[in-house]
Amino acid sequence: MAAALRRIQLGNALAAFGNGFTVPFLFVYVARVRDLGDGTAGAVLAAFAAAALIVLPFTGRVIDRSGPLVMVVIGAVSAALGALGFGLSTTAPAVLAASAVMGAGIAVLQPALATMIVWCSTPGTRSRAFATQFFLNNLGLGVGGLLGGMLVNEHDPASFTLLFSIEATMFLVLLAVLVTVRVARPAEAAVGSGAGAASGAGSGAARGSGWGVLLRDRPMVLLGVLGFVIFFACYGQFESGLSAYAVEVTHISTATLGTALAANTAMIVLAQFVVLRLVDGRRRSRVVALVGAIWTVAWLAAGASGLVHGAQAVATALLIGTYALFGVGETMLSPTVAPMVADLAPARLVGQYNSAFALVKQLALAVGPAVGGAIAAAGAWSTYIVMLVLCCLGVVGLAFLLGRRLPERVDRPGSVVVARGGSPSGSGEEVPEGAVATSAQGALSPETAVLSGSGVLSESAVLSTDAAAPGGAVSSGGAGGRVPSAV
Repeated sequence: MAAALRRIQLGNALAAFGNGFTVPFLFVYVARVRDLGDGTAGAVLAAFAAAALIVLPFTGRVIDRSGPLVMVVIGAVSAALGALGFGLSTTAPAVLAASAVMGAGIAVLQPALATMIVWCSTPGTRSRAFATQFFLNNLGLGVGGLLGGMLVNEHDPASFTLLFSIEATMFLVLLAVLVTVRVARPAEAAVGSGAGAASGAGSGAARGSGWGVLLRDRPMVLLGVLGFVIFFACYGQFESGLSAYAVEVTHISTATLGTALAANTAMIVLAQFVVLRLVDGRRRSRVVALVGAIWTVAWLAAGASGLVHGAQAVATALLIGTYALFGVGETMLSPTVAPMVADLAPARLVGQYNSAFALVKQLALAVGPAVGGAIAAAGAWSTYIVMLVLCCLGVVGLAFLLGRRLPERVDRPGSVVVARGGSPSGSGEEVPEGAVATSAQGALSPETAVLSGSGVLSESAVLSTDAAAPGGAVSSGGAGGRVPSAV
């Protein structure tokens, strides 16, 4: 399974590398190189987001029924065709169509890749797997953007055609890599059980349609609200309100703005695995709350950069520090938020949950720039900073509220043993790490208690009230199988 996960991560990094070649230059390409105007360029970005919002509600069901590889094929081919279309288009309808096709393709790839990562990981390794994906994404985008900037020439449309051709090739390479991956559907997914059954909606939550289950899952709904605020307050502002604030209020040059963006990427690349070690074993909800606090400081620094008059070096340092602090927060989110989505999901609905969260992200990325752009156009910069500070404080509050609703095994994986139906005693309570599991007949010996420091016991394994099997194994509820004492 480790080899399969490595191939998934490699394909994901190559696709990000291809995206880095083109994404920073889309607006300039449409508005200036093809001379279609700023209005068309804005419509292209809107079409990109709208296509994602249209396809994501249906993506999860396909993934859960037919497997993620189906959507990988559809997504990679669509994204490649859209990229080629961009490179060859010279009219407004053509670039709008290319944008929609590419946006839809990239959108369905996200939950498909996330589901493949979930299937290839365990609760104990999932945080590292998603952190690695985030690290490689940013590394690929950064390197791709750097090389793309060296190759592109605003006065030579052929140079942009080359960039889009490279991007299309990377999507096809992603497809070629992932079709070699053989990921087995988890056994519990086939029988309709899974980790999400105990997530707060009860055993009945695993039954019914995907959206019905999800909307009844209160911790997941709250996580969706939290995710929207997170993406709105950070990613939704990078290329709209924050960039405009940096240029119009802090008065930095576009070159310095590029340095600030580079500081964000550099912080992610340099700090990701250091941060991963620091947050390992911590409550995920508390980590997210800390992100909200860090981003509050970031937005206050951005606001201060616009108040420093006559000290441009200080203002510039504050603005670059804002982007760097965002990077620190992002490294803390990557091993926490996506794994929480995966661990809350019933096994048979992992695709649905991942698609729903991707939809939340796309909504925030559509609303964020619209709100930021409107405030920028009105020049209400004080209102803008206050709004984002309040959003980040909201992240803190929502994270603490979520922490009270999350099951222990989701908020702090590896800290509990879970048996189907609850604790071995049948009370439905979780057993803290280090405790000795008990049965109705009495305490099991420490040698027979199944405790894991890096993950949780599969819910398909039920601690038996019968005598422990030889060698420290525990009978699996009369099914004839055995669970090793070291999981």
